[in-house]
Parts: sequence; structure tokens; C-alpha cells
Amino acid sequence: MSEVSMDKVVSLAKRRGFIYPGSEIYGGLSGTWDYGPLGVELKNNIKNLWWRMFVQDRDDMCGLDAAILMNARAWQASGHVSGFSDPLVECKKCKRRFRADQVEGKCPECDGPFGDVRQFNMMFKTQIGATEDESSVTYLRPETAGGIFVNFKNVVDSFHPKLPFGIAQIGKAFRNEIAPRDFIFRSREFEQMEIEYFVRPSEWEGAFEMWRKNVHAFNEAVGIPAQSVHELEVGDTDRAHYSKRTIDFEFDFPFGRKELYGLAYRTDFDLAAHSEVSGVPLKMVDGEGEEPITPHVVEPSFGVDRTILAVLTSAYTEDELGGEARTYLKFNSAVAPIKAAVFPLLKNKPELVAKAREVYAMLKKQVPQVMWDDNGNIGKRYRRQDEIGTPYCITIDFETLGELPAKGESASGGKDTVTIRDRDTGEQERVSVSELLSRVV
Repeated sequence: MSEVSMDKVVSLAKRRGFIYPGSEIYGGLSGTWDYGPLGVELKNNIKNLWWRMFVQDRDDMCGLDAAILMNARAWQASGHVSGFSDPLVECKKCKRRFRADQVEGKCPECDGPFGDVRQFNMMFKTQIGATEDESSVTYLRPETAGGIFVNFKNVVDSFHPKLPFGIAQIGKAFRNEIAPRDFIFRSREFEQMEIEYFVRPSEWEGAFEMWRKNVHAFNEAVGIPAQSVHELEVGDTDRAHYSKRTIDFEFDFPFGRKELYGLAYRTDFDLAAHSEVSGVPLKMVDGEGEEPITPHVVEPSFGVDRTILAVLTSAYTEDELGGEARTYLKFNSAVAPIKAAVFPLLKNKPELVAKAREVYAMLKKQVPQVMWDDNGNIGKRYRRQDEIGTPYCITIDFETLGELPAKGESASGGKDTVTIRDRDTGEQERVSVSELLSRVV
């Protein structure tokens, strides 16, 4: 993706209402971003597609939406309180702080010397209730997986699933990053799509391979090209302490090849740890007459924001159309925030506007992500819709109304036909109004 400039992607994202800097009118807040009207539609499309693929279309999965705030003992059991940290150094001169593994030698800001490396816990600490003491301490969750493991017994007791089965969750997570960077790639508030897939200990390898393939299938579905994704087998010394195998799926971002998703075999570490600290057995009986067992876990973990950034940079395209340079977002239709835009040829002709509104209302009932656009001439509308990634533009003209074409021209379609334009090619064709729904869904 070296040909895609990060500055251009960030500029388009703000200009067209995808992503804004957090708290911008107050000078911003580092590591926070707000999703605008088109950004939230893109985000919801991606999350809904993930949920449909991995929960609703499967018989071995169920969903969960656990609380962000949890009993602090849960994070002690998982090891986050004692070990969820990054190495930090502070410049002795300007007092700026950096991750030690991202700087070399002297301070990049003032050329000053660094102090000693120390560990910095990235969890956001807060208080529950009116009393501020150790008993009221809790944390904003640094990952969504914890809520799944804590609810394992509840799900088993409610639904009596058989192995293998999974629990999925989409939700916010928070990390007090030392140095948030690269737009929405690394921020302090973000969203995760995670699955804990429970298996018999002897069957983890088959489940691991299944989810490895599923990660690539999801990339294809959202429009992330296979050639831009690379599997990195994480070595023994670099894996998390609970993992016996981990693959990082790395993507060629404009700022370099970085982690997009992760897939880990977590053994029975989490259930065993929570069982020990809580005193509640987290086991299940998988077959009649069998002894209770503690399942092992395969965890595919997807970042929503990193997915959005990969989709945006994959879709960002510059070309020439009709002798003019243009920029457009080549979204897969499944994730495009606007599926189609409806135009009246002229907004000062009531009969055209009325017919266009009729077509717009008809489509809107079945495809909520349809936009009305009558601002500017047709050429400007096309360019605007290209830039936000709308796959189809539909123009209602005088031929739609059954009026005769201009002198010297011939009718190309007839009454109740419209012009539909393809975003990628710019090609236009006449289709009947009754065909529109099948074209844009």
C-alpha cells in the first residue's frame, strides 16, 4: 500500500464525515477519535457482517454483551493488574514519555537523554461508588475477552452447549497507550470483535486451522485484498505467557506492515485462573456419563478500528475518468456506508423532484443506506458520491417521466426508466425502476 498516502486517507476521512479528531474544538484529546455520519455506517456494516458470518450463520456460536466495568479481581486473575504493561522511558530534559521499544538513543523531540526504563500499566483505573479506597477500585476493561470467560458458566448453565462451541462479543476496550499513533491504528479507546472458541484439549489444532481460514474469509468479505495480508507465526519468546501458538495477521498499512488481527491458542489458562481466584468451578460435562472438564480455548481477535483503517486504505483509489483526475473509495458493496444515491436531474423542476422522491422512498424502505442528493450539477454529485464510495448513482430525468427526448436525440429506455451509473467504471445504463432494488441490494 506504499502508493496510498496516510495524509490523503486521513484528510478524506475528515472532509467526508468518516472520522473526526476527538474533542477537536478544545484542541483535541490524544488517542481519541469520533466516527462521523458515514464512519458510523461503515463501522456498523463491518460489525454486522462479522456478527452474521461468525454468530448468526453458525450453529456452534452464541453472542454476549458483557459490562465494561468488572470486579477488579477478574483482572487480577487474568494477570492484567500485575502484567499488562509496556516499557516506558522519560526524557530527562523535556519530560516527554515514550515507549522504550519505539525510540533509540536520545529523545526524538529535544535530543535529550532518557532515564531508566520502567513498566507502565496501560489499564485505566477508576473508582466505583462514593468511597475512594482500595475496595472501590476497578478498571475500564483492556480487552473484551474477560467478560466472556467470566460468563462461561452462565452460558453453559443456560444453554448446555456441546464442545466445540464459541462465545462472541463486540465491544469497547480501553488502553492508556504511552504513545497513540497512526490515526485510528493505535488509540486509547477502541472496539474489538472477539471469539473464545471452547474445544476439547486434543482438538485445538483443528479449531485453530478452521479459524485461521475464517480470518481470511472475513478479509475477503470486507474488501481487504489477500495480497496485503501476511501471516506471522509468533515465536516462543514473543508469545503471551498463556499462549501455546499465536499467528499475527499483518496488513500492509501506508506506515508499514503492522498487526491487523490475532489468533491464539490460550489452552485452559483463563478458565483455570478465574476458577482458582473466584472459587467457582469453570468446567462442563460434554457427554453423558463423562467427568467435568475444563475446555481449552482458541481465540480469534479482530480490531474494529484497524479493520476500518485497512478497508479505507484498501479502497482508496486515484484514477482518471473522462479526462479528469478523481479520487474514489472502492468499497465492497457489503460495507459501503451508502449503497446508492438518488438524484433528480434538475432540482428546480418539481415533476423531476417528485418522481425522484418516489424512487428514493421505494428504495429506502428496503435499503436504509440510500442517500438523497440534489446539491450541485450532476458531475459534482458523481464526484462526491465516488469519494464516499457509493457503488451506484441513480438519476431521474425527463425520459423517466415519459417526456420526449431533446431534438436530435433518441430515447434510450422509455418511461419509468432511470440512468444508473457504476462507481468504478463510470459507465451508465438505462434500467427500469422495477429493476433497481435487485441492482443495489
